[in-house]
Amino acid sequence: MSKTLYQFIPMDPDEITAWMTEQYESITGVTVQPGSPERQFIQWAAAVVLQERALANYAANQNLPSRAEGKDLDALAELFYAKERPGAKAATCTMRFTISEAQEFAVLIPGGTRVTDASRTLVWETVEDIYVNAGDTYADVEIRCQTEGTAGNGFVAGQINTIVDLFAYYISCANLTASDGGGDAATDEEFYELLRLSMDGYSCAGARGGYIYFAKQVDTKIADVIAASPTPGTVKLYVLMDDGTIATEETKKKVLEACSADDVRPLTDLVSVEDPEKVKYNVTLTYYIQKDETQSAEDLDAAVKAKVDEFTAWQSAKLGRDINPSRLISMLMQTGIKRVELTEPAFTSLKDGSGTEAPQVAELGTVTVQSGGYEDE
Repeated sequence: MSKTLYQFIPMDPDEITAWMTEQYESITGVTVQPGSPERQFIQWAAAVVLQERALANYAANQNLPSRAEGKDLDALAELFYAKERPGAKAATCTMRFTISEAQEFAVLIPGGTRVTDASRTLVWETVEDIYVNAGDTYADVEIRCQTEGTAGNGFVAGQINTIVDLFAYYISCANLTASDGGGDAATDEEFYELLRLSMDGYSCAGARGGYIYFAKQVDTKIADVIAASPTPGTVKLYVLMDDGTIATEETKKKVLEACSADDVRPLTDLVSVEDPEKVKYNVTLTYYIQKDETQSAEDLDAAVKAKVDEFTAWQSAKLGRDINPSRLISMLMQTGIKRVELTEPAFTSLKDGSGTEAPQVAELGTVTVQSGGYEDE
């Protein structure tokens, strides 16, 4: 998403040309005529000045964190609590290794032992040495995808079940939890938001913004975090992902670890990560087209469905966001339809976690969109 640049230096080409013409006539005493060589030269010179002003404006904007991009934004990060852009992270999950039978001694599963799925889509590795204790037949350990980013997310329990590096007495392996936590490097927009949030990280008193900042640092796919304290000394964190889903167990575990660190959590705080309450809603509507509408019915139908998708994504993108049918109607009217009959959803106020109760988040149920045909004005 491109950022709107602040204009430090005027960029009106007509003003630049007029000023240069005035200066030329003042110096030479010659009136510049349209189409004359002098006029053409001034227009060329004005284009050069305009380009230099554009470069100067861009350079000046790179000194503003809200408008800086790429390496320029990275350089400005030293002004904030957060110093570095979050890089890509590998997905993780919990793996169970099983041996053929219990032994009288511990069986080592070396760190870096590789596993994969049946299709060998991606390769994973254990993050540390682990032993199957004497008398046991299995051991559980965290594995990490060797490919950073979101590619390793979404492998369901049992799907990673093929050993690459055999060890003594091995018989089988399978992931116990779905893989999650993989994320791409933060975009400029995500990094700027983290920079702003990071200023609360200076507090050692358990600031609400501080908990939100440290939680969001875990994964660039985290869209919203609410830090609530229903009773003194307790902090409950609620995490929502950018696709409108509640954080998985793997992500919640990482958030808890990040927000429970000794240099983050005040000693008096008991921190937990919990799920918000889901409030299901459906979308059911009939739209009508004006009889003399120039757009085709097919194009309008596609536009209406695109706006419904845009609304449902917006509706579930923030914890505590009220279910608001008025916004849906407003978005639909932008497509060029005549009117819409919206059966559901009805307006529903959701809790934002400011009290003692958990925040709520809208969860989409069914979507039914149908055309009512043409109508006269």
